[in-house]
Amino acid sequence: MIEKNICPRFESALNLLNKRWTGLIIFQLLEGPQRFSTLEASIGISGRVLSERLKDLEKQEIVKRKVYDEIPVRIEYTLTEKGKALEPVLNSIQHWAEDWVEPPNKVIN
Repeated sequence: MIEKNICPRFESALNLLNKRWTGLIIFQLLEGPQRFSTLEASIGISGRVLSERLKDLEKQEIVKRKVYDEIPVRIEYTLTEKGKALEPVLNSIQHWAEDWVEPPNKVIN
């Protein structure tokens, strides 16, 4: 049997995208800058988990957080160039899913 080594960068990328909700957050931000509450409502994620994932994505330089000096304070999240570079990857996954993945509520007889 031939042993195949997995590239450490590839493995790290999959680990990052494999975290629950991360792909959906990035996919949602492809539409443009969004506020925390908009992300929370559109994805259906808890505020605590969303906050954790956004911090992770900021640390990875995929998401940028912008605070506006307004009253009340407005904070928007947007993708960096690194984050925008994931668009073709996520679009490919979406197209693959449309062709091959059954909707979760579909009953198979």
